[in-house]
Amino acid sequence: MFRVHRSILLCVWLFMSLIVEGSVHEYKGERFVGKGNAFVVHGGSEGIYSGNHNENSVLPANGDSYIRFEKITFRRTREFSNFSSGLVQAIVFEVEDRELVGGSAYGGQRAVCCTADLAKLGVCSEGEIIHRPSTKDPSWPQVFGVSFNVDELVATFPSKSIQISSTGMYNLYFMHCDPNLKEVVVEGKTIWKNPSGYLPGRMAPLMRFYGFMSLAFVILGLFWFSQYARFWREVFPLQNCITLVITLGMFEMAFWYFDYAEFNETGIRPTGITLWAVTFGTIKLTVARLVILMVSMGYGVVRPTLGGLTSKVILVGVTFFVASEVLELVENVGTVSDLSGRARLFLVLPVSMLDAFIIIWIFRSLSATLNKLQAKRMMVKLDIYRKFTNALAVAVIVSVGWICYELYFKANDVYNERWQNAWVIPAFWRVLSFSLLCVICALWAPSQNSMR
Repeated sequence: MFRVHRSILLCVWLFMSLIVEGSVHEYKGERFVGKGNAFVVHGGSEGIYSGNHNENSVLPANGDSYIRFEKITFRRTREFSNFSSGLVQAIVFEVEDRELVGGSAYGGQRAVCCTADLAKLGVCSEGEIIHRPSTKDPSWPQVFGVSFNVDELVATFPSKSIQISSTGMYNLYFMHCDPNLKEVVVEGKTIWKNPSGYLPGRMAPLMRFYGFMSLAFVILGLFWFSQYARFWREVFPLQNCITLVITLGMFEMAFWYFDYAEFNETGIRPTGITLWAVTFGTIKLTVARLVILMVSMGYGVVRPTLGGLTSKVILVGVTFFVASEVLELVENVGTVSDLSGRARLFLVLPVSMLDAFIIIWIFRSLSATLNKLQAKRMMVKLDIYRKFTNALAVAVIVSVGWICYELYFKANDVYNERWQNAWVIPAFWRVLSFSLLCVICALWAPSQNSMR
């Protein structure tokens, strides 16, 4: 139930209704950014599994993996159109081949664009992207380009489909080396496909995971609701809160599954479903934290109300919901790339600080409640609270350990080479949250002695 949040800003509340084939990366007037001696637009990064290519087919079959370029155009303003330009190129490479892009002359500074010194050595053509063929497949990296003629405002790539025959993390960059192409922008789209559908490789295992989690919540729900129906006369407010958490969890997991299933089927991230999944998840997360906080305060077990603390608990809950909702929207809505972490620090920090504050408040409240129960010699309730405290302590310790592992994982996977295992990190927090919910359900399940 305690998890690490990550990284960047941009709340997208659009609703997409267009359905096409492929995980679509759209470019809407993207400007080139200077990096080193090159000008670059990042076109996308995805983990792609190898597929079987049928050379007799005009278009890739359903079981193929490919990156397809559709209507990729480069535009420049009339003010900068009175000359013939150098090439504007696209380069596609697998992350293990990243050292094959760029080079240096006589051990000098590494460059992406071919310099005069490198051209003299005969390793590249001046003004073009430096690249060397891969030892595994000489046809990779894939590089092609177009140039502007005099007074030409638009240069267009021909439609092209690149077959993927080797599993890996693939990167696409649009680049040029001509400083005169100051105002050039790129438009169009690329479509990326895995053999089993259009989900990026890093996201693909999560669809099956959310399917299993939906089933787990259904099983937990059957147990809880059956107990609730049997002993509904003995139900007290805290158990109603737990019922709400379970219901929200069922909806959240179902929406996440349908989100990924729709994305896999159409190639377009279904913004509406993603919004519902994020919102249900954030509400569940907020209510779950407040339930644990109220349990720790003894609400419904030691004290009938929270008294003067009610407004403070509600304020913390609302603040946490808003901060988490914004972070999750930024992380998930419209995300079609396999790059991990998009949120900026100023979005992550409020959630992390609120999380830490709530955890400290929970343990302080637990300590006070345990002391009160011991002083009043309520041994049955004290036993339940001790079990709850132990479960919570284990969850926090495991969380801290997993955070350390996650930091280690990210520090040693700068280029996303371990993308096939990266899905385990977000999945772990879901499993830990569910496990703690199961403990709470076991300790406070409706029974004939609930009110006592």
